[in-house]
Amino acid sequence: MKLRPEEISKVIKDQIRKYDDELEVSESGTVITIGDGISLIHGLEKAMAGELLLFPGDVYGMVFNLEEEHVGAVLMGSDSNIKEGDIVKRTGRIVEVPVGDALLGRVVNALGQAIDGGEEIKSDKFRNVERVAPGVMTRKSVHQPLQTGLKCIDSMIPIGKGQRELIIGDRETGKTAIAIDTILNQKGQNVKCIYVAIGQKASTVAQIVEKLRANDALSYTTIVSSTASDAAPLQYIAPYAGCAIGEEWMENGEDVLIVYDDLSKHAVAYRTMSLLLKRPPGREAYPGDVFYLHSRLLERAAKLSDKYGAGSITALPIIETQAGDISAYIPTNVISITDGQIFLQTELFNAGIRPAVDGGLSVSRVGGSAQTKAMKQVAGSLKLELAQYTELQAFAQFGSDLDPITKATLDHGARLRELLKQGQYSPLNVTEQVLSLFAAQQGYLKNVEVDQVKEYEKQMHMYMQQNHADIVTVLHETNIISDETKEQLKAALDAFKKVFL
Repeated sequence: MKLRPEEISKVIKDQIRKYDDELEVSESGTVITIGDGISLIHGLEKAMAGELLLFPGDVYGMVFNLEEEHVGAVLMGSDSNIKEGDIVKRTGRIVEVPVGDALLGRVVNALGQAIDGGEEIKSDKFRNVERVAPGVMTRKSVHQPLQTGLKCIDSMIPIGKGQRELIIGDRETGKTAIAIDTILNQKGQNVKCIYVAIGQKASTVAQIVEKLRANDALSYTTIVSSTASDAAPLQYIAPYAGCAIGEEWMENGEDVLIVYDDLSKHAVAYRTMSLLLKRPPGREAYPGDVFYLHSRLLERAAKLSDKYGAGSITALPIIETQAGDISAYIPTNVISITDGQIFLQTELFNAGIRPAVDGGLSVSRVGGSAQTKAMKQVAGSLKLELAQYTELQAFAQFGSDLDPITKATLDHGARLRELLKQGQYSPLNVTEQVLSLFAAQQGYLKNVEVDQVKEYEKQMHMYMQQNHADIVTVLHETNIISDETKEQLKAALDAFKKVFL
């Protein structure tokens, strides 16, 4: 049987036509459905998970579901001008953000674009927002302190460089305040800071920017903002984008502090996207991989070994609880991922104890390895003394006669608690903290009225700077209270006691 030449040319033409169609289907697709910031697209056979797509009107989307018949994508902007039948193109790029020092002092969105009214960010380096965390062999154990400037945290719940410490509590208990104070305290410490706002009000983010600018902290801070008015996909990728920006500095041997405020809203944004894309709901309607959502983010915080430049990322994720319930789904997930938690209690906050840190439920799993020797010397028994005070306080309320030992414990505890109170935006350096706690440990607050403790502390710091600057300098440089320094401190505090009383 012979094939005629015209038949052969017809077959070849058909194959060429089909090949063109296949090429078209693999590189661009057609919108099948659009709505609620979600689009199903026919075609895009070669699309990758997490790839950026270009919709009409220069709206970006991200590949989220890879199905047999279609691709599910989430939109990074408004879908009002997109309709069924529109053409969607692949970009060939996984979602990425610009990185480098050009981002310091700037407010950017989840895609790394400037939203502070300044000039466009010019950076020739980009990083994928999703990345595998550093392996065990590239890490080093946490051993350097990262000071928050807050006495109650640095003494009892110390944070080290490379640690992940959760800040957890109900709304309006001062969670963000602790994070901002920690950022302010990094001034001059050679630590670059990133604040990721997820689902916050735009006005709240603006206030934080102004507060950082007023305290000269914006120069070493980048703010990644994805406010409540932004689309859920932007809220979803914001923390990963912030982490990618920090990893660039970490791998250059620098120290980074990153705050995720807050991951409860992050989980809600992810749940929104998942339910709209018809992923099966699990407990509390969250998808089954919501644990992985936060674990793959927080595992990227690390202290790298000397071989890899010894850089670090310290993460302070924030979780909002409902009526103090830390046994809810998302709180227990994040507690099990992090290296400890700072628990803030509404009752303490309302009683005027700020920061409202609950010493009993708060814990640091890194502990003393993230403290200076001097701090360990003065803060060793602090948690126990406060616990005894809290316990005895409950009994003392009944008004029965107290024996001298119980009364002494209550008096000491009341002064300790007063000493640990600290105003917002007033972090103390570690030497000042050690001086305050040393005075309490050695019984110098015994004759000071409870309402005079703050005044005593303030004047004592001034007195030591003016009259005993040599002792303060030695303490600052050596970070240890030697026997000689201890005697000098006692003599100085004895002299101050006469002046103060």
